[in-house]
Amino acid sequence: MMILAIILIPACAGLASFVTRQNIVRRIVLIVTAIMHLALTAAMWLQGPDPIMNGWLQLDALGLVFLSIVSCLFMAAAVYGVSYLARELPGTRPDFQESDLFVNEPEAVFIGCLLLFLSTMTLVTCSHNFVVLWVAVEATTLSSAPLIYFHRHHRSLEATWKYLLICSVGIALALLGTFFLAFAAAGKEAGGVPLVVGELIARASSLRLPFIKVAFLFMLVGYGTKMGLAPMHSWLPDAHSEAPSVVSALLSGALLNCAFLGILRVVQVLNGAGAGDFARDLLLVFGLLSVVVATVFIVAQLDFKRMLAYSSIEHMGILAVGVGLGGLGSFGALLHAVNHSLAKGMLFLVAGNILARYHTKSIQMITGVSHELPVSAMLWMAGLVAITGTPPFGLFQSELTIIRAAFDSGHLLAAVVLLAALGIITAVCLFSIAAFFKLIKIEVAD
Repeated sequence: MMILAIILIPACAGLASFVTRQNIVRRIVLIVTAIMHLALTAAMWLQGPDPIMNGWLQLDALGLVFLSIVSCLFMAAAVYGVSYLARELPGTRPDFQESDLFVNEPEAVFIGCLLLFLSTMTLVTCSHNFVVLWVAVEATTLSSAPLIYFHRHHRSLEATWKYLLICSVGIALALLGTFFLAFAAAGKEAGGVPLVVGELIARASSLRLPFIKVAFLFMLVGYGTKMGLAPMHSWLPDAHSEAPSVVSALLSGALLNCAFLGILRVVQVLNGAGAGDFARDLLLVFGLLSVVVATVFIVAQLDFKRMLAYSSIEHMGILAVGVGLGGLGSFGALLHAVNHSLAKGMLFLVAGNILARYHTKSIQMITGVSHELPVSAMLWMAGLVAITGTPPFGLFQSELTIIRAAFDSGHLLAAVVLLAALGIITAVCLFSIAAFFKLIKIEVAD
């Protein structure tokens, strides 16, 4: 019953937030739900919950890692979100006063969708049936789209439509991949094999291999679109840049991981069916392409939120490369997912503090941040150094593990590309730190 509880509690709280008349009650519900979700996640580490619905919903070690990332990030986002709403919403409606505790439509939508977003991401981590997994990933898109449009600006509207259209195309391809997986499972055994991860792995010898490979190709492109892998990444910079910072932290730190988990589930089945090399080769290609594309675009970024967005594309590419290398690389990829989520979530929340103070996302327009926001300035500097993979931060260890796996497995080209890209991005981040704190001056041509 713990699995049902951790999914349904935020869903019910989100629905209640749409009809609750008092803003203060909504904010209390948000914090209490986040605490309950985190407590249930901790309880699952101590005592693993039993599978339910014939194994359709269950938590294995992989799902529990990603659930923990979601829960910890949402706890931080909920605390930050309460102060964010108190700061942002008084100017949303001319008739709204800061002391007004009653119906405020933007806040009802924001908190309601935020809690539904938590519920749908939780469902992704618990889904072992590929149809339920597809529904859960699609639900994350629908619940998070209103959050991107929160500011009601034309740029946020464009970002929201781009997010919905591109991710909908991706999720449609993932559905087609699920159909092919069903064809593969309906092969040699009478009645076929249920589309449950454990059943598919246990009876992999009865699956039709050509259909499994086609299924993986469609699912990689489909879920890879949601994950932000190049060349399906074009929605990500706009959505992360235009969404409220608290939402950007969840999109980058939690949502992208949910799409990555969808790909990992299919990889598990292919490994069981003896087609793991096929999956790993494709992941290497898409991963390296994402790293290269992100490196090219991040060089010219003076918008600090878009810079963080392109950094997320780079790190998603590193995750794909790690899994593509297999063995030690897969371990490095999971470690990297944890480290990146925590560091990038913190950076987006700090970016929200800076944006609230200076009302601009342009690095060249910001002055005196170390005096105006000394704590945020220190966290910003530490976070940027961390995401470059510089010691002693955890991302250094995970990136080093993946690069070592590349050398050990003979993928020298992958290792060289990763090292070159990481070197360039480190230089860009150090340059942005210097520009941010006015250690150098940026001249922009008219």
